[in-house]
Amino acid sequence: MKIIAKITLLFALVLSLNAAEDKKMDKLVLSGPMASASHPLLHMIETNALADIANEVEFIMWKNPDELRALTLRGKANFMAVPTNVAANLYNKGVEIKLLNVSVWGILGMITRDKEKKTLADFKGCDIAMPFRADMPDIVFEEIVKKQGLDPKKDFNLKYVGSPIDAMQMLILRRVDHALLAEPAISMALRKTDSFPLKLIAPDLYRSSELEKEWGEVFKIEGKIPEAGMAMIGNQDANVIKRFNEEYAKSLTWYKSHPKEAGELVAKYIPMLNADAVTDSIEHVQLNAISAQEAKKDLDFFYGILNNNNPKSVGGKIPNDGFYY
Repeated sequence: MKIIAKITLLFALVLSLNAAEDKKMDKLVLSGPMASASHPLLHMIETNALADIANEVEFIMWKNPDELRALTLRGKANFMAVPTNVAANLYNKGVEIKLLNVSVWGILGMITRDKEKKTLADFKGCDIAMPFRADMPDIVFEEIVKKQGLDPKKDFNLKYVGSPIDAMQMLILRRVDHALLAEPAISMALRKTDSFPLKLIAPDLYRSSELEKEWGEVFKIEGKIPEAGMAMIGNQDANVIKRFNEEYAKSLTWYKSHPKEAGELVAKYIPMLNADAVTDSIEHVQLNAISAQEAKKDLDFFYGILNNNNPKSVGGKIPNDGFYY
C-alpha cells in the first residue's frame, strides 16, 4: 500500500508540473525604446527571470512614438516601456492599455558647446536639435519655457528630428551647437567627442540644464517628472502581471547598483549604444519603480499641466481611474 501511495503522489506531482507547464505562455513580448526605462527588461531576458511564466521572452525596440503606437494598436507586445503622456493618449482613445508603474523621473537634459548656458532661458534665440515633435521631451521643454514667460515657437529655433540619436548626430557633426536629449544619448555625445570624462582643456560639449530641476523650480514642486514607465497592453493573466512587476523591480535595482555590468549588458542587446556611455548615464537619471496607483498624484499634476496647455498630448483629458493598474 505504501508503494501505491508513493506512486500516486508521484503521479499527482507530475500532473501538477505538467499543468503548470501548460499554463505558461508560448511567448511573452516586451518592448521599449533604447532609453533607460527599457534596460531592466534586457536584464530580465538575460537572466531568464520570467521562465516560470513563458517559454520564450522577446524584446522589440521601438524607435519613435509612431512605432510605439503601431505596436500597441496591433497588439504586438504584452508589456511596454512608454512615455506616460503617450500611454494616457492611447488610453483616452480607447486602446486597451493600463499603466503599471512609473520608473523614469528624470532623464532629460540640454547639452551645449557654450559652458556659460545653464538654464533653458539662456538658449533664447538659439538653434536647438529636438527629438519627437509634440512628444516627450518637446512637451516638457514647452511647458517649462512658457512658465518662464517665453514662447517656445518664437523665442527658440527648434530643429525637430526623428530620434535622440539623430539629434546627437547633428550635435556631433556641428550642424547645431545645442540639443535637448534623453539619457543615454547625452552620455553618448560626450563620449563620442571625448568630452567625458571632462577634458581639462577645451572640451567640445558640456552638460547644461536638467529639465526636471527646472520643472521643479517653475512649478514650485519637487524636481522630478513622471516621464516614463511600464504599461500592460491588452488583458494579461494576474499572475503574469504580478511576476512581471516583481522582476522588473528587481532588475531595475540591479541596473542602478551595477552600472558597469549594466552598460555591457545593454550594449550587447542594443549595439548602437556604447557600454561606457550607458554606465555614465546611470549616475544622471532618476530611476525608481513606483506603482501607477502610488504615482497617481504626480501623474495627475503632470497630465493636468499638459491638458490645460496642449490637450492633444494626453488625448483630450486626464485619464480616469481605469488607466491605473
